[in-house]
Amino acid sequence: MRPPGMRYISTRGMAPRVDFEGALFSGYAPDGGLFMPEELPQLSIETLRQWSTLSYPGLVKELCTLFIGPELIPRDVLNGLIDQAFSRFRHREVVHLSRLRNGLNVLELWHGVTYAFKDLSLCCTAQFLQYFLEKKEKHITVVVGTSGDTGSAAIESVQGAKNMDIIVLLPKGHCTKIQELQMTTVLRENVHVFGVEGNSDELDEPIKAVFADVAFVKKHNLMSLNSINWSRVLVQMAHHFFAYFQCASSLDMDPLPPVEVVVPTGAAGNLAAGCIAQKMGLPIRLVVAVNRNDIIHRTVQQGDFSLSEALEQTLASAMDIQVPYNMERIFWLLSGSNSQVTRALMEQFERTQSVSLPKELHSKPSPVLSGPCLCSQVPRSCPGCRADPRDPCGDPSPGEQGDTLHPDAEG
Repeated sequence: MRPPGMRYISTRGMAPRVDFEGALFSGYAPDGGLFMPEELPQLSIETLRQWSTLSYPGLVKELCTLFIGPELIPRDVLNGLIDQAFSRFRHREVVHLSRLRNGLNVLELWHGVTYAFKDLSLCCTAQFLQYFLEKKEKHITVVVGTSGDTGSAAIESVQGAKNMDIIVLLPKGHCTKIQELQMTTVLRENVHVFGVEGNSDELDEPIKAVFADVAFVKKHNLMSLNSINWSRVLVQMAHHFFAYFQCASSLDMDPLPPVEVVVPTGAAGNLAAGCIAQKMGLPIRLVVAVNRNDIIHRTVQQGDFSLSEALEQTLASAMDIQVPYNMERIFWLLSGSNSQVTRALMEQFERTQSVSLPKELHSKPSPVLSGPCLCSQVPRSCPGCRADPRDPCGDPSPGEQGDTLHPDAEG
């Protein structure tokens, strides 16, 4: 299933191909794009049935094996790194599905140390980093911008590491008090937290400018643990597979039954992971939930990928994002891996903060289900939010199950 020596390319097509290690140690690609697998493995129904009995850590191991060559991390070592990553989670299953009424389920992604779903992908990513750094006796500096939970989860994953320093930029007044305390009370020599003026979108701009300076990045061994990092997205794919296997009514059917997955999102990392899982053959229907900062909702509904006049602060501060950078990965997927189309869209957005998507992109049919790849909704239950009556998704149909991810989500 996995092409030998999996390679990664930039969504903008102007950067050299790299292996998993190269993608792991990068922020943005040198051309400003994001790394994606050159080819996506296609999973047969038989493979999905075999995976359906696996635990959440077991699914992470299978997915990582597909995308990390054994020449980089041998399978037994990879399994050990993932086991170590999840050793501090409070729930024995690591991830747990709670069944509610009327076919609605909640996937509990908050059993990590910082109670954020970022703990799941970041603890694995940190283990992969440590493995390569120890082999090469190398030191890196991690640069992270946060609107809430990424900063604390990133700090937790690397605090005390001898071969990593972490710099976290925290937008003053834009995080919850708990998140701020999680970041500012870690007294480790390798942890450096700075409060900055402006919101999370504004602090992303200098971070992107730093990573665009390839010589500076190389000189100082800089990398990012935001969800621009491919390893974050890779591990988050397991959320969707686990949710599907827990919710699907039966795997004896052909084709397999669909499951509707509701994804509250900010920077769209979890959403990108779901889109990749779709492309690999997982029959999920993705519903995007946002708050008043609704750029993804407008993009899905109308093809309007443009900034609002101002960022609005809400109770879900980690979702208060106007520039969901992982949408670039989704555009690349929807365009059929067309880096020229993706580059043109993103460069126009960077120049004008406004792009009108071609109709064939924002209404692209799903590769595994009838209907669109993505639907979107502004939840009624979100204080100060509205429900859009034009939403085509509606409620899950009989026999389908909805899966709701944790609402306090950056990406």
